[in-house]
Amino acid sequence: MKSQLKAIQAELLKNKYSRIFWVTFIAFGLAPLMGAVFMLILQNPAAMENAGGLAAKAEAMHFTNDWNSYLGLLTQALGVGGVLIFGFVASWIFGREYSDSTAKDLMALPTSRIKIINAKFIIYILWCFALAISNQLLGLLIGNILQLHDLNSALYFSHLYNYFITALLTLIIGTPIAFFAIWGKGYLAPLGFVALTLVFAQVIAAAGFGTYFPWAIPGLFSGSGGDYKEDLNVTSYIILVCTGIAGYFTTCLYFKHADYSK
Repeated sequence: MKSQLKAIQAELLKNKYSRIFWVTFIAFGLAPLMGAVFMLILQNPAAMENAGGLAAKAEAMHFTNDWNSYLGLLTQALGVGGVLIFGFVASWIFGREYSDSTAKDLMALPTSRIKIINAKFIIYILWCFALAISNQLLGLLIGNILQLHDLNSALYFSHLYNYFITALLTLIIGTPIAFFAIWGKGYLAPLGFVALTLVFAQVIAAAGFGTYFPWAIPGLFSGSGGDYKEDLNVTSYIILVCTGIAGYFTTCLYFKHADYSK
């Protein structure tokens, strides 16, 4: 247990001073800001006439100038954009050792390989949930500045439940990215995998089979697919959880038996 805590502490120190840490918060924070733009357009009828594509997008998504629409947008942004940002976080945590040429140095530490991987996964979980929490807090701040109406505790906690379940689903589906980072020995393979999953998620969801494609499930649950959320069933969540478990164990097994002599 003591060596596991030291491994976690080492991972915290490695990421504490990284500029990428703050870059992810800035990139992820664009979603609440984009939602604020939609709300400002809806608040100003004159802006609606001049907004063009943005106004059409807001109308197509049935946005109204209230907390219900704004909080729903935050959840949808997490379900879709979270796959990309969380995937980037996993790529960085598990791939940076190879880009920095420090992967072999890890093998010299008096810590088992599994504990090193577990430490990285724990940092991945903490980092992603910190991103989710920061966006929720930023959204609340922006919503109060815009003076959005019709907020009550029942509505907020209902959205909060959906928001963090979406975050959990998105986080679970990110574990296979760790394997591709270690297998590909860097960032390119995992980021390419993330891009492919995003493309396939859109295509497969549009074809009506998104409920069985794990990387499409967080977006569907968030409501970004509209009525397709109702098609999610127990099988959908079993597929997603099994994919996450497979990603974790595959990463552990590969890292444990990988040859780092070269």
